[in-house]
Amino acid sequence: MKIRTVIGAASVAIATATPSSAHDVGDKVTPNFAQAIPNIPGKSLIAVVVDYPPGGASAPHTHAKSSFICAYVISGRIESKVNNSPTRVYKAGDSWSEPPGASHPISRNASKTKPAKLLAVFVVDTDDKELTTPVK
Repeated sequence: MKIRTVIGAASVAIATATPSSAHDVGDKVTPNFAQAIPNIPGKSLIAVVVDYPPGGASAPHTHAKSSFICAYVISGRIESKVNNSPTRVYKAGDSWSEPPGASHPISRNASKTKPAKLLAVFVVDTDDKELTTPVK
């Protein structure tokens, strides 16, 4: 698959990665990287940076059924809950993974006074058009 196709698909996926309702509660998702994985046909690596202002949060969502995710806290502290696991607070330098199709009911800045930033790296089916779907 050509890189332009992957980047185009990734752009669509990233554009839908955070629904507009999530932006209303205070997160900003910025595309960082998109590339087909040459030795794993049909898979791509997509990275996004999620910025949370003080008190900001993402709307509850699920991830694509094909996506394995590694999240890394760049700065600040992120409070996160994946599936039925306990809610945890991760500080800058901490990371965690999320299994394919994970439910993400909590993803937010743990601070009301300082911003926070994380890098989310997805290994996903190249044809998946949405990285996340809002929970209604």
